[in-house]
Amino acid sequence: MFRERSLRTRLARLFARFPIVVVTGARQVGKTTLLRHLFGDRAGYVVFDPVLDVEGARRDPDLFLANHRTPLILDEIQFAPELVPALKRRVDASGAAGQYLLTGSQQWSAMRSVAESLAGRAVFLHLEGFSLAEAAGAPDRSWLARWLDDPETFQAAGRLTLPRLLWEQVWRGFLPGVQDLPEDLVPDVLTGYVRTYIERDVRALGEVSDWHEFGRFVRIVAALTAQEVNQSQIGREIGLRGETARRWLSLLGATFQWSEVPALSSNATKRVSSRPKGHFADSGLACALMAISSPRALAGHPSSGALFETAVAAEVRKQASLMAPPPVLWHWRSHGGAEVDLVLERDGILFPLEIKATSHPSRADTSGLLAFRRAHPHARIARGLVVAPCETSYPVSENDVALPWDTA
Repeated sequence: MFRERSLRTRLARLFARFPIVVVTGARQVGKTTLLRHLFGDRAGYVVFDPVLDVEGARRDPDLFLANHRTPLILDEIQFAPELVPALKRRVDASGAAGQYLLTGSQQWSAMRSVAESLAGRAVFLHLEGFSLAEAAGAPDRSWLARWLDDPETFQAAGRLTLPRLLWEQVWRGFLPGVQDLPEDLVPDVLTGYVRTYIERDVRALGEVSDWHEFGRFVRIVAALTAQEVNQSQIGREIGLRGETARRWLSLLGATFQWSEVPALSSNATKRVSSRPKGHFADSGLACALMAISSPRALAGHPSSGALFETAVAAEVRKQASLMAPPPVLWHWRSHGGAEVDLVLERDGILFPLEIKATSHPSRADTSGLLAFRRAHPHARIARGLVVAPCETSYPVSENDVALPWDTA
C-alpha cells in the first residue's frame, strides 16, 4: 500500500524549476516508489547495476542519453558515474527544467562527484524511512516547523493516530517494507536487509577485508546507538585498530545507516564534550541487530530508552529535512555529565530538546536543559521541549514543555 510522503510537494516544485533533482537515501526507504508514483506516468525509468553495464550507459553515456526521452528516472546513479559529465552537457545545451530524476543510496565518491559536477544544475533531497506523520497517513503535519517558527506560543495540535503502539513501532522501525508485515516475519526481513543491502553496498565500496569482523562491528555499533561516539573504544571491543573502526563507521554513514550529531561548542563554557553522538538510522534495524525478539522484549530491555531516543532523533531529522534551509542539529554534554539530547540552531536561536522514555516527564527531566541555559547565559535560547510517550502536552518547568512523541 502506497503512503503519501511529506517530500512530495517540495520534490515536484523543485523538479519544475531545476533540470535535475537527486534523491538520496538508504536502500528500501522508498526513493524509487516515490518517484515512480509522482512521475511514472510521464517519465522513463532505468535502474543501474554495480556489475552490469545497463544499456551501455557506462561505455557510451552520450548514446545512452540520446536514446531516452526526458523526463527520465535514473535509479542508483552511483553505479554509472560515467553518465554525470554527459548529463551536464545535455542540461547545459537545453537549459530546460524537469529533465532528470536521479537516486543514490551512497554518499561516497560517486555521489560527491555528482554534487560537484552538477553544481547549479541539480538540487539534492534526502529521504529516510517513514516519519510518524507518514505512518499515520498525515504527511503534511510537522510540529517541528511550528516550534521553530514560534517557540513562545507553540502548542501541540493533537496527536497522530498511529497504526501501532509505542514499543511495536520502535521495534518494527520505519522502513516501508516492514510496516504491513506480520510481526513474526519482521526480524527475518530486517536481518535479510542487513545482509542483502548493507553488506552489498559496503562491498561495492570495496573497503572491508574481513566480513565476519565487519558483521560484529555493525552489531556493536547498533548497541551503542544514542551514545557519544568513541571510535577507538569501539575498535578495542572487537580487537580492531582505531583507524579501521573509523573507516568502517564512515562506511555505515556512507550507506545512510548511521548518523552523527556533532557536539555544540561555545566560548561560554570550555569543559564540554567534543565527541559526536551517534544514532543507527532506523530503530527497527538496531533492534534486529541487537537480537531483540519482540515489542514486549524491547519494553523490558536495558536499551529501550536509547532506542526510543534513536527513533525520536530520526523523527526530528526527517522533519528538519523538509525545511529550507534545515536547522543545524547539535547535542550538548558537559564533562560533569549534564546533557541535552538535541539542540537545534536556526536564525541565531538555540532550541534545546530532551528525549525521555517516560509517560510522565517532570521537572527532574529538565536538569540538562537547566544546565544548558546556565552554561550559555548570553545565548538566545528558546523554550525547551521534553519529547516523551506522554498523553498530553504540559509545562514541566518555567521554560520547558513536555510534548507527546506522536504529536501531530
